Amino acid sequence: MTRHNIGLLLGTEDDWPTAFEEILRRLGPVKDPDGGEHAFDCERITIEPFSLRDKPRYDLVIDRLAYWYYHPREWLKKVAMMDGVYLLNSPFTFQSMEKHAAYCAMMRLGLKVPETVLVPYKNPVDNSRYAYTAARYNQSFDLDAIAQTIGYPLFMKPYDGGAWRGVSRINNVTELHAAYDASGEMLMHLQKAIDFDVFARSLSIGAETMVMKFQPDRPMHERYAVEHDFLAPDAGLEVVTIGRLVNAFFKWEFNSCETLVKGSDVYPIDYANACPDVALTSLHYYFPWAMKALVKWSVFALATGRRAQLDLETDRYFAIADEPGMSYGEKLGEYRKLADEYFETERYQDFCATSLSRMDQLMLDWVTGPDFDQLLVRTVQSVYPAHEHDRFIAHLRGLLHLWVRDESARLAAA
Repeated sequence: MTRHNIGLLLGTEDDWPTAFEEILRRLGPVKDPDGGEHAFDCERITIEPFSLRDKPRYDLVIDRLAYWYYHPREWLKKVAMMDGVYLLNSPFTFQSMEKHAAYCAMMRLGLKVPETVLVPYKNPVDNSRYAYTAARYNQSFDLDAIAQTIGYPLFMKPYDGGAWRGVSRINNVTELHAAYDASGEMLMHLQKAIDFDVFARSLSIGAETMVMKFQPDRPMHERYAVEHDFLAPDAGLEVVTIGRLVNAFFKWEFNSCETLVKGSDVYPIDYANACPDVALTSLHYYFPWAMKALVKWSVFALATGRRAQLDLETDRYFAIADEPGMSYGEKLGEYRKLADEYFETERYQDFCATSLSRMDQLMLDWVTGPDFDQLLVRTVQSVYPAHEHDRFIAHLRGLLHLWVRDESARLAAA
């Protein structure tokens, strides 16, 4: 039997790591397509000094920390480059391919990214050479004119974003200058606001994607609406394709993508999320799916010997983008093929059907049992003030009971 060790590099979260650990434990050993048996251990990684020649204990690491904490980020780069550790996600592309580069790449591939302009810092950066460089080379610019060219309303948001930090909807000149003055040393985009019919947020984990109706103006616990078939089939396929295209292009395997749908047009607006939301309190109904997908992809990658790919293959995508005889829809179809190839979608589905066939029932049994309810209660108690505990426990129990009903019906029909 081959043993694999999965490391969790975490920040403040405890709900999904507990769920991941428990599902992996209940799953037990798994057979690969050739009959070999694999067992999986899991531990939470601590931060400590490391020699560049140290051999890591982990075969795969799920990273939720290194996008802002540089010490573990450098450790991840080391173990990926020197030791072949499989990472969700690649620290190389999340360090250099933040939202700005992701906009550029998807524009280059012909996606309908809204008009976007990068403006210089409002305040000087903390660098002794800034004053000289700015005085000699910074070109003066008319912020009002740029905004007028883009057209109101628009959004001002950090080029490297995260958790809606620094995002402002701008409706007029007064709001424009107030937001820019408040941006300080953050480097900001101005981006055209889209009058949309539906805001869709798609969470992708490996070869699986869940598209959810997102309501950004609601409190966090109400933002993911439990509503199925809210997109027309063609729009739904395009939303899924865009999410997988982004991930395959940058070699990301745990990421969320935000798209605005207006009529038959799909506009991607945010799709570089190094730490996508998988909290029980916000995902609620969709939490069991996310945990299943995360465990399945981790097990698949290790049991099949899938190799992490550190280099990008941008020319393969650009060749499709530059093909003059192809329509937009045809290009999306070709991008989808490249994404399926990268994620080994067919092989993954076969593996899940044979080696992980008990996963759905395992998850259903856990969610209906006392251990999951205790996790739900502990999570609410850690997130909300005491006077709101009863309310949010009842709220989450209701949504998870709805998932249990729907999942039970699905499995019975299958």
